[in-house]
Amino acid sequence: MLQAASIAALPGIRHAFFTRNGGVSQGVYDSLNGGVGSNDTPEHVAENRARMALALGVKPERFLTAYQIHSPDVVVVDEPWSADNRPRVDALVTRVPDLAIGVSTADCGPLLFADSNARVIGAAHAGWRGAFTGIIESTIAAMEKLGAARDNIAVALGPTIRQANYEVGPEFVARFLAADIDNTRFFTETEREGHALFDLTGYIASRVEQAGITDFEDLGLCTYAEADRFFSFRRTTHLGEPDYGRHINAIALHD
Repeated sequence: MLQAASIAALPGIRHAFFTRNGGVSQGVYDSLNGGVGSNDTPEHVAENRARMALALGVKPERFLTAYQIHSPDVVVVDEPWSADNRPRVDALVTRVPDLAIGVSTADCGPLLFADSNARVIGAAHAGWRGAFTGIIESTIAAMEKLGAARDNIAVALGPTIRQANYEVGPEFVARFLAADIDNTRFFTETEREGHALFDLTGYIASRVEQAGITDFEDLGLCTYAEADRFFSFRRTTHLGEPDYGRHINAIALHD
């Protein structure tokens, strides 16, 4: 698993950006697939998630992820839920100890948030759509309602597809430029007319900064580029594989 130095230094908080290594899954899911929405063997996914829960010091039933829908929606977590009762949101926040909250990713940006003074944490799934529609701002606002202070929130971005491997079409570019012409800086033209390489991580960093967060850390790793360490939806698509694994990126409070 990977960690952000800024969050690792905070007392009473454990976190991890899990890689694809260290699990029991096989084939395209090799090996630490945490995606309950994948077509992997359910028993393998459950064992993988139990190993992740152990790494964060919580019971498997207190290791929680949502049913993600690429939205700006967030929920406050007060207690565990069953696998069949997951909320349909893209961010979780809590102040309950011994409860790990996380998001699954396979190219999108995993963001972990922590205010160690207020003892409030968050996790957000920031794909382009979620980042564009405000998932970062929604997560911060939800943390503030629990007592967090924007000046004290540390945010870390884990492994995400990087610009060199993220080509998008003209409709995509037009959507961002219509919202703000300054978004031009997140695109580099390619040889294909109308197409461009999109800097998702740069865009996420910009939204975090605009939200007033000064303690931001980007691990600088690309899911697409490192097949031995990371799952990637886009790489799977290019290779014509039938499915793909999902990373879990999670954080927990401890007394």
